[in-house]
Amino acid sequence: MRRRLLALVCVSASLLSGCGLASQEGGGERRTVTVWLMKDSASHDFLRRFTEDFEREHSGYDLDIRIQEWTGIGDKVQTALKADGADGPDVVEVGNTQVPQYAEGGRLQDLTLESMRDWGIRDWLPGLAEPGQWLSQQFGIPWYAANRVVIYRKDLFEQAGITEPPRTREEWLTATEALDSVADQGIYLAGQDWYTLSGFIWDEGGELATQNGGVWTGALDSEAALRGMDFYRELQALGDGPVDADEEHPPQAGVFAQGRVAQIVAVPGLARSIVRENPELEDKLGFFPVPGKSADKPGAVFTGGSDLVVPKNTDQREGALAVVEALVGTKWNTELARTMNYVPNKKSLAKAVAGEEGVAAMAAGAAQGRATPGTPRWGAVEADNPIKDYMTKVLTGADAESEAARASDRITGLLDLDAG
Repeated sequence: MRRRLLALVCVSASLLSGCGLASQEGGGERRTVTVWLMKDSASHDFLRRFTEDFEREHSGYDLDIRIQEWTGIGDKVQTALKADGADGPDVVEVGNTQVPQYAEGGRLQDLTLESMRDWGIRDWLPGLAEPGQWLSQQFGIPWYAANRVVIYRKDLFEQAGITEPPRTREEWLTATEALDSVADQGIYLAGQDWYTLSGFIWDEGGELATQNGGVWTGALDSEAALRGMDFYRELQALGDGPVDADEEHPPQAGVFAQGRVAQIVAVPGLARSIVRENPELEDKLGFFPVPGKSADKPGAVFTGGSDLVVPKNTDQREGALAVVEALVGTKWNTELARTMNYVPNKKSLAKAVAGEEGVAAMAAGAAQGRATPGTPRWGAVEADNPIKDYMTKVLTGADAESEAARASDRITGLLDLDAG
């Protein structure tokens, strides 16, 4: 068992000026819980305060928080999960859609009981909770969420006579058409923004892929999914977004900052980049949830964010569970959301960020959040991404049904669990 009389309490050399040894007092042997968190998920000050509070409340434990880079993290986590656990992490932050690929093979602790009994599973955001499951068991525990909203120009809306943000898809199309002119784009929507398309598909009752008897099948060719693509086509046409590129090519923040775009679909934090490039837009930006089919609830959105997992090979299970419970509990989850402008992990905590317009819009959408199909093979789909190619072909005039069928066949092949 991994035990240290002098425990290293070091958040990260990049976050703290140095690492210190925590001296042992009181005679009892203290245990170290090693936690892997991703770079920029939480601020230095948040981690310092959390560490101090946790160690005060749990006198038998020291925290060793190690900051990780997203680049290459998949292989690093897989290596740690396969090791003997002696020097590996006890808690790991992972992307919410990554949980199945780590749970496959039985390398994560099953946290279903704790989730149902202690951690409020029924109140979790579905876009974080659902992808944290594998074979009906809960392995990933929601930590924080971020999702897309509509960032818009308040002044351009006012000039077009639009007095309040649209709440339905039809209102959104009507408003965007009024905003679209020779001088200004009603909306800048890249042709391959498949995350935004996914929300429209889910709103229509469709799916990216469906599962039957353990076999996954691409589903872009369903009637519901085709309706979602048709709405995307109508909306995308009310601007000059490139049909053969995604939202990062070129970065849409830079396009919006040029001053001739009325709306984009993005996470609220992108507003900071826009204002940095064009300070004149400082007081002209607003936010509203992606509209749904009816006014009673926002549209579905892809929920990004992070879950916390506990490796099966940990030798500090009790300490690891204590860390997870603290991070996902009301006190520190609310504090993280306020500090980092995230959506809290529970729907009931949305009021905690109600005072921030962009985050409030994000939280409203997060209640309708979804995630990509819960299969460890989904990463192969994103790497090849036939969805992007499908979107471009439809937007350049190809038959949607036939192209959707081709893309669905490709997705089916990529999701084959026996594929290399």
